[in-house]
Amino acid sequence: MSDKRSTVLDAAIDLLGREGMRGLTHRGVDSAAGLPAGSTSNYFRTRRALLEGVLDRLVDRDRADAAALIGPAPRTTDDLVELFVGYVLTATGPDVVRTRARYALFVEAASVAELRAAVQQRRDELRTWGIGMLTTLGIGTDAGDAEHCARVLMDYLDGVILHRLTSEDEPHPRDGIRRVLDALL
Repeated sequence: MSDKRSTVLDAAIDLLGREGMRGLTHRGVDSAAGLPAGSTSNYFRTRRALLEGVLDRLVDRDRADAAALIGPAPRTTDDLVELFVGYVLTATGPDVVRTRARYALFVEAASVAELRAAVQQRRDELRTWGIGMLTTLGIGTDAGDAEHCARVLMDYLDGVILHRLTSEDEPHPRDGIRRVLDALL
């Protein structure tokens, strides 16, 4: 990805996470990125193209963050717990703006079918990655079981993150993640 395109997408994510969907305009992204007017439109002609670019950038950054959190794939259930704990704490701490951008896209996707399909496609990619990690650890002995486990874990993590974003009550996520993994085992 070109540096300028990355700059545009990172500015769009930041704008979306700080101002929500209403604040996300091509002109706003140009301004946030410190680029001349029309720059965002050169890369993303439509709002939909911009939103899909943001989704792809979020997935790319999530993969890079996961690799940094764990290095090689987790080898034990304890490694997996620590990966998920690190993800939740990062998503609700240093990367909270990016997380709010992601959730803004999720809410928008509830009412826009094309965006919902785009979100689902990226979610399926992440679930496939998760299925691979789970089967490597022996969680979910067949493909359908591993897929179910990955779906349950993703849903749980989404819920924990949403709760931490919207509530004063922020218990440490380790115990809950451990319990969900133990139940799936």
